Amino acid sequence: MKVLYFDCMSGISGNMAIGALLELCDDQKWFYEYMQALPLSNCTIHISKEMRKGISGTYFDVVVDEEVVQPERHLSDIYTIIEDAQIPEHAKMLAKAIFYRIAKAEAKVHNTTMEDVHFHEVGAVDSIVDIIGVALLIDYLHPDAIYSSVVNDGYGFVECAHGIIPVPVPATSEIFASSDVIMRQIDINTELVTPTGAAIIAQIADSYGPMPAMKVNKIGWGIGTKQLKIPNVLKVTLGEIAQHPDEVIIMESNVDDCTGEMLGFVMEKMMHEGARDVFFTPIFMKKNRPAYRITVVTDEEHMKRMEELLFLNTTTIGFRYRKEKRHVLNRQIVDVKLPEGVVKGKKVDFEQESYIYPEYESLKSLSEETRIPLKELYKRFQREV
Repeated sequence: MKVLYFDCMSGISGNMAIGALLELCDDQKWFYEYMQALPLSNCTIHISKEMRKGISGTYFDVVVDEEVVQPERHLSDIYTIIEDAQIPEHAKMLAKAIFYRIAKAEAKVHNTTMEDVHFHEVGAVDSIVDIIGVALLIDYLHPDAIYSSVVNDGYGFVECAHGIIPVPVPATSEIFASSDVIMRQIDINTELVTPTGAAIIAQIADSYGPMPAMKVNKIGWGIGTKQLKIPNVLKVTLGEIAQHPDEVIIMESNVDDCTGEMLGFVMEKMMHEGARDVFFTPIFMKKNRPAYRITVVTDEEHMKRMEELLFLNTTTIGFRYRKEKRHVLNRQIVDVKLPEGVVKGKKVDFEQESYIYPEYESLKSLSEETRIPLKELYKRFQREV
């Protein structure tokens, strides 16, 4: 499976992520076209090659007209900008999810609601461009899984719209606290992880630690703005990992306030977008409330998408997941000829014996075409095999 590995040795920011991901793309023309069509004005994108401590990489910079006063934006304003952007739907969803993490953290820091949060640095045009740009590039590269190193941040204090604040800055700290990110502080007296960078890596990474064994195909280097005593770069590796077909991810969530229509819709979406199976189990939750347990069986590379679909389309606020091994019989799809037509069947082998089971959709289609009852066609199928 195709994977990305983020080496956050010098932290991570939005423009560093774009720079590194751009170097992994064979064609960058499409990216320029999308970015130039964003519903934003008074800003210019500059992309250049720069060096940090002898390492060459791509520096992505958004230059904003300083004479134009940027408005304070709320989350709904930013969602509108994303919705109006002519970008793929999955990129829109990812960009919104990243901004949601920032809004949640800012609300906690300022003791307010997400709807009332005023975005300052993260609401500026350059941060909006950074997040949409990262979402576009992830959608374009379409990895099956994304991994990250331990995320390094510095120490000390930095100046922002609210005054002098400590590093890691409060919003970054809250994003880390509400995610699975593993971070540490290193001996660099400045901010290495911006709230934008923290939200990006928290949203896209499946796990954190050393780079897994992989066949390396390409490496991208994103250049940071600051000159540090260490190379201020983000390294992103594009590679391939052999997938273990005998392992699946089991995701579960209990809901007592979700309608049947919502559940039916999310099942359909999940099955269409990579789930191996989705089913609901009636349960009783606290206060004897009738409820359902949502169980999703999926591959590791589709887990992030299943998470998005759960949170976007149900009332759940969390889920459990685990990895399970499974044993699968060898199988292949075969054509079974009946007098009425051809039906596709699933042939499986076990202990020198073969069994063929009809594929429902194929049997249903023939039943509708011939007006022969489904159960009668099933009997005829069994006689033929």
